[in-house]
Amino acid sequence: MSNTRTAGDITGLSAADLARKIAARELSSVEVTQAHLDRIAEIDGELGAFLHVGADESLAAATAADAAIAAGEAPSALTGVPIALKDVFTTVDAPTTCGSKILEGWMSPYDATVTARLRAAGIPILGKTNMDEFAMGSSTENSAYQVTRNPWDVTRIPGGSGGGSAAALASYQAPLAIGTDTGGSIRQPASVTATVGVKPTYGTVSRYGLVACASSLDQGGPCGRTVLDTALLHEVIAGHDARDSTSINQAIPDVVGAARTGANGDLSGVRIGVVKQLQGEGYQPGVLASFQAACRQLTDLGATIVEVDCPHFSYALGAYYLILPSEVSSNLARFDAMRYGLRVGDDGTHSADEVMALTREAGFGPEVKRRIMIGTYALSSGAYDAFYGQAQKVRTLIARDFAKAYADVDVLISPTTPTTPFKLGEKVDDPLSMYLFDLCTLPVNLAGTAAMSVPSGLSSDDGLPVGLQLMAPAFGDDRLYRIGAAYEAARGPIG
Repeated sequence: MSNTRTAGDITGLSAADLARKIAARELSSVEVTQAHLDRIAEIDGELGAFLHVGADESLAAATAADAAIAAGEAPSALTGVPIALKDVFTTVDAPTTCGSKILEGWMSPYDATVTARLRAAGIPILGKTNMDEFAMGSSTENSAYQVTRNPWDVTRIPGGSGGGSAAALASYQAPLAIGTDTGGSIRQPASVTATVGVKPTYGTVSRYGLVACASSLDQGGPCGRTVLDTALLHEVIAGHDARDSTSINQAIPDVVGAARTGANGDLSGVRIGVVKQLQGEGYQPGVLASFQAACRQLTDLGATIVEVDCPHFSYALGAYYLILPSEVSSNLARFDAMRYGLRVGDDGTHSADEVMALTREAGFGPEVKRRIMIGTYALSSGAYDAFYGQAQKVRTLIARDFAKAYADVDVLISPTTPTTPFKLGEKVDDPLSMYLFDLCTLPVNLAGTAAMSVPSGLSSDDGLPVGLQLMAPAFGDDRLYRIGAAYEAARGPIG
């Protein structure tokens, strides 16, 4: 093994290339993991992507991966390739805080299914990444611990709620990452950091051990720097789990095969729908220009592009911000200062109710409190039918829009975000403006279908990343990978 190799030679490789070299024993997993740990130590002080780094644990896992490979017993195609894990998945060997003071230092007694599948696949976990508190936010500014910065411009947001995972990828601190997507929290950070993020079909990646934000919307998913890398990770984490009552017992499509096929660049016979409601007024000119260029490239690859009308998408934002807070108000009731986590006022002078109130006041941040209050009101006896009930009806209409569209096209496309990443602090005091940043991604979560964000270049306005969103029907995840890989190959390198 050459002694002239540098950490940069390693961290700049794709996960697929690293996996191939580790399997061939041209690189060791220990060497690769250490290179990424060194990169984290070098630059994460400025970026703030990680909340916890598990150097000893990841190196021990890397050592085990190398031993498995030497014995000819590698458990997966990604054995030995390290990963960053969003701090909303439970881990027995690292704190799980969900970016909240109410869980500061909390150690879970069990691993999430996604965590367990990563370990079983021989994938070392570098650490836990920063996030908006309980996955509520679009900028990773709502973390109780630190702000995460965008590696493309450290004065700007890396997206949210999974900005830590996206920033770790974009800055070469990790070759792979795991995120969660409740309303765009994988795709939107991917868009603004020029990485790839996939929201799988709801129910195909287990939510067991994923600390719930909104149970009917939350979905864990893979993040990478290339479409193939993301497909390889998708294959590892997806699949039925009897411990998750929403898990679907159905085989996932061959996403890795689709990514490899797509890289050949032929989209002849593919029909793509451009969603009329997800472009136009309010969208940054450079974002629209990038989207139009992507449409031309897809056409050049042989695809047929038509405009599709999804009239109820216009109501997605309002419906989402009634359904999500309603589920939040129920899910976060478990943080009561009695069983685990922070406890304030437990000095013998306060009642249990007072301790609970004091703890929640100290432990929850402003955005979490805002959503709990909205949700509690929406579920109240006098408001339930007018708010939550109506929002669920809109959700059904959005699902019908998707079904009608997919009867005519294979996938739908749009910009992933209406603008490039905004400045840190720019929207903190304007929640509605912040919510509008997720305008393009919300409908997919309401319908439970699949979507991907793939980089589409840099905006002509400001030179910052822009993402192309691909949307597919339930269990059509392989379509995303085929078309995403074909577009990625035609697009070429970013920047």
